[in-house]
Amino acid sequence: MTAIDTKDALFQRSGLPDDLLFLLQKYPRDRWGQDITLTDMCQFWIQRHDMFRELGGALSGSVVMLREEKVDPASFRQWFAPRVNFLLSQLEGHHQIEDTHYFPSFQAAEPRLKRGFDILDADHHTIHDLLVSNAEAGNTFLKGLAEGGDALKYASEKYGREADRLLAGLMRHLEDEEDLIVPLLVDREGMGEILM
Repeated sequence: MTAIDTKDALFQRSGLPDDLLFLLQKYPRDRWGQDITLTDMCQFWIQRHDMFRELGGALSGSVVMLREEKVDPASFRQWFAPRVNFLLSQLEGHHQIEDTHYFPSFQAAEPRLKRGFDILDADHHTIHDLLVSNAEAGNTFLKGLAEGGDALKYASEKYGREADRLLAGLMRHLEDEEDLIVPLLVDREGMGEILM
């Protein structure tokens, strides 16, 4: 079993291995959108990731506000439930499309990045498990909102831990995925012919 197969690999790394970043060195992140023109596909990819980042951060921050009694539990429930369901379902669907369509096409286009796509695929399995745990904790949290008192306190603490872990893993994964994929798309000018 390799390091990429372990459940905690996502939380143990601070980025992709240097040997997988040869295209990122050619097209560095700090030049994206400046002198490195991002294709429509790149922009779409980054926008989806930014939506996950923003919504994940908002959900995590909202739980803190609830614990600090800065928001009414009934109003919070109405705001929280549809957003957490949207985030979880969108992440799952996004990863399924990447695993079945995009990643195989990208890997075929640049075989030297195979190990990078294996890492991202392993991340998806870890994130799937985090999504399941998050959904379970979220359901308990919503019940705690209705009950109030200690049930709410314990449920909000558990959900907060689950949400923070999901968000931490997701942030690492999204950045690594962009570091691998955006330079590849730029290098191959969007890879439109491969993705059709």
